[in-house]
Amino acid sequence: MLKDDMARQGSFLFRRRSYLPVFGLPLAVLAMRTFHYPFGSHLYGTLWGLFCLAISLSGLAFRGVIVGFIPPGTSGRSTIRQQASKLNTTGAYSLVRHPLYLGNFVIVAGGSLFVRSVWFSLVVVLGFALYYERIIAAEESFLEGKFGSEFVEWARRTPLIVPYFKNYTAPDRPFDWRMTLRREHSGLLGIVASLTFLEILGDYIVLGRLVINRVWAAIFLVGLFTVLILVFLKRRTRFLEPRYGTAPAHRRPR
Repeated sequence: MLKDDMARQGSFLFRRRSYLPVFGLPLAVLAMRTFHYPFGSHLYGTLWGLFCLAISLSGLAFRGVIVGFIPPGTSGRSTIRQQASKLNTTGAYSLVRHPLYLGNFVIVAGGSLFVRSVWFSLVVVLGFALYYERIIAAEESFLEGKFGSEFVEWARRTPLIVPYFKNYTAPDRPFDWRMTLRREHSGLLGIVASLTFLEILGDYIVLGRLVINRVWAAIFLVGLFTVLILVFLKRRTRFLEPRYGTAPAHRRPR
């Protein structure tokens, strides 16, 4: 059945999801061949880049809020197999079945808009849809097999990826900012590093020489310094130890 084929493909992508999106970077570089400053102004180009950065960071912030409310046993980052000890149906998961994927889409949208290529943005949207469609198929097949009617009822009343706010149910635990900082700092570095690289490449294409934009250099250094501090706190101290314990079981991939 097509559903089974998609689930098998999704399982394959699920195990490799940490690095597969990186292969989209060469396509972005190819699309940058027509890179230009809006209205021929470097200032407008910088402002547009900051706008795209804000979009991506809003997606990361959305993920951060979700992660901070997730109970142990309902979300993790295993790249080996699907795992779950309970079904999360509150908070963002009462609005949409895959809120983390929605956050990922916003992050990716910011990056695709930065390139300023219509065809590239369309390819990104299509590729994102095909990629996560299969991962979702694998995940929901697993959850249906484990939770049965409980999952079916929740899936029936909860949209796939577009939120329906009338369904909102408050999370059953307080927000844990430590969990957010532990899990989402790599996303921050990925965003600022990728967009800084594209900015440097874009300036080189337009100006014909290597130029380090001070604004983007400052953004990258602040982002890098912040992530290094968080990594140190995570690995060398107990400061970022989750308030409600770790989340050893897996519920949803990134």
